[in-house]
Amino acid sequence: MLRLLALFLTGFLCCEANPAGPQMLETDPVASEESPSFRLIQVSSFSNHTWASSQGSAWLGELQTHAWDSALGTVHFLLPWSHGNFSKQELKNFQALLQLYFHGFPHTVWAFATQMQFEYPFELQISLGCRMHTDETWESFLNGAYDGSDLLSFQGDSWRPTPEAGTRAQKVCGVLNRYRDIKEILLYIVKTCPQFLAGLLEAGKSELERRVKPEAWLSPGPSPGPGRLLLVCHVSGFYPKTLWAMWVRGEQEQPGTQRGDTVPNADGTWYLRVTLDVGVKETAGLACRVKHSSLGGQDIILHWDKHIRLLLLISLPVAAALTMLVVIHTWFPSIN
Repeated sequence: MLRLLALFLTGFLCCEANPAGPQMLETDPVASEESPSFRLIQVSSFSNHTWASSQGSAWLGELQTHAWDSALGTVHFLLPWSHGNFSKQELKNFQALLQLYFHGFPHTVWAFATQMQFEYPFELQISLGCRMHTDETWESFLNGAYDGSDLLSFQGDSWRPTPEAGTRAQKVCGVLNRYRDIKEILLYIVKTCPQFLAGLLEAGKSELERRVKPEAWLSPGPSPGPGRLLLVCHVSGFYPKTLWAMWVRGEQEQPGTQRGDTVPNADGTWYLRVTLDVGVKETAGLACRVKHSSLGGQDIILHWDKHIRLLLLISLPVAAALTMLVVIHTWFPSIN
C-alpha cells in the first residue's frame, strides 16, 4: 500500500499537481490568501472487503484546480493554468502514477484492514501538501483520518499516531514505519512541494491576483418568533471567494451569527448571507462587519440602527401616498 502511496505522491508533486487537505481543516478566509497552500484531498469509502470507491481533488487554497475521474482513470485540469509549467511527458507520467495508485490502494487497505482495526463500512481521508507563510518560510503536511477523525501524521522522518485515536492509530503507524523507502520518498516530497506550489502560483498569477470589491446591504428576515428579529446581512459581487463577515456590537463578535453557504453569481463572483436572531430590544449597537482582500484593510461596517432609520425615511412617503389614495377613494368613490 505505502509503496503505491509514495509513488503516487511523488508523481503528483513532481509532475504537476496540488496536494489538498481531505475533509480536514477549514482555512481562515483572509489568512488563506496571505499563506498560499496546495493540498491534495483523497477520500476512499470501503463498504466491505470487496467494494470500495475513491475520490481525489487538488486545491490551491480554496480554489479547486484538479479532479480525479475514477471511472475513466484520468485527471481533469479545471483551469487553463492547472497544467502549471510542466511538460506533456511529466503530466503523462503523473496520470499513470495516479492510475496505479487508485487501483492498488483499496487492495492494500483490504489486506491490512483487520490488522489496523478498520471496521466496515469505513472511510479513509488523506491530506498532503505544503503552505508558504508570509515570512517566506514553508510548512509541509501529510495527515490521515479514519471516518472523519484524525488518525496519524508524518512528522520528521516517521508516522506519528494522533493521541486521541487510540490503539488503532498506533497499529497503523507500526505498519507504516516499517517501510524505510516510503519515509525517504516522503522526505523528498516535503522538499519538492514548495517548488511545485511556487510554479503553480506563477502560472495562475493573473487570476489569483484578481480582486473585486463586495457590496453589502441589510434587511429583516422572517420573524423567528414573538418579540424577536432576524437580522440579515447580504454580501455579494466579491472575488476571490475568501471573505469574513460577522454581526458585531462595537468590537465584540456576536456568537449567534449564522453564516450561510458562499454561492456563485452568474458573473463568477460570490454571494454570502449572514444572519443573527435577536430580541426586538437588543438591536442597539449591532452592525455587520465585512473583511475582504479587495478592501485594502478598510472593512465594510453596516449599522442596523441606521438601516432602520433609512427604511423609515423611505417608507413614510410611500405610506403617506397610500393613505392619500385611500382617502380619495373613500370620499370620491366614483373617480376611476
